[in-house]
Amino acid sequence: MSIDHYENFPVASFLLPARLREPVAAIYAFARSADDIADEGALSDQERLDGLARYRAELDAIEAGRPTQDPVFLRLRPAIAEHRLPLSLFRDLLDAFSQDVVKKRYADFGELMDYCRRSADPIGRLLLHLYGNDNPESQSLSDGVCSSLQLINHWQDVALDWQKGRVYLPQDELARFGIAEAQIAEGRWDAAWAAMMDFQIDRARGMMAAGSPLVHELPGRIGFELRLIVASGFRVLDKLQRARGDIFRRRPVVTAGDWPKILLHAVVG
Repeated sequence: MSIDHYENFPVASFLLPARLREPVAAIYAFARSADDIADEGALSDQERLDGLARYRAELDAIEAGRPTQDPVFLRLRPAIAEHRLPLSLFRDLLDAFSQDVVKKRYADFGELMDYCRRSADPIGRLLLHLYGNDNPESQSLSDGVCSSLQLINHWQDVALDWQKGRVYLPQDELARFGIAEAQIAEGRWDAAWAAMMDFQIDRARGMMAAGSPLVHELPGRIGFELRLIVASGFRVLDKLQRARGDIFRRRPVVTAGDWPKILLHAVVG
């Protein structure tokens, strides 16, 4: 299992109350399909942007009370209406996907966090709306968990993202540790790379820890589902740390053998 930020919210999970499984699956279908428009296949950049523009037009139609055509939105529309899901959160996601098409570098961590605010945090906030929790403090904690998961995914996928022409590692931090992008292209691990990745891993771990009290604010099975997600994130961070960030040879993922520790962490954490 990869800690992909769209794979890491519950998708019709048996842990969810039955009434929430379809709305969650509808949100997932939107996020996954839009992300695929931006990222998969052999489309040109303009074709990707046009596809995302069509998704924006469908949201506009929902807001204006006009009919929608795309099956993704025919499925999503009842969830939006029933749970009063803010359309702004879906638009934030589309903005982030569009940014992925045209922006390939991030000058500093502030720029990267602005991307995470739109690419990851809306998922957690949408789920909180489904759970009936619109507490600003809960939303802030959720943002910490979601942004951390996004960062973990980036650090897992440094080599994969390079193949797509993207570098999410902040440019000023690469320079601070004396790392050139040629090192990513070569897949070369050394002490400077290890130190830089330790810095990224520690920061993501701190963000996850700061957001993790949210698991105690959500009831029953919903809270336990989040505990599993948080524990999975920590597990990948542990693997990244043990490998000293050598994702070139050992891209860390959660395997079947990790689940006993993840479950233990979720129960006692």
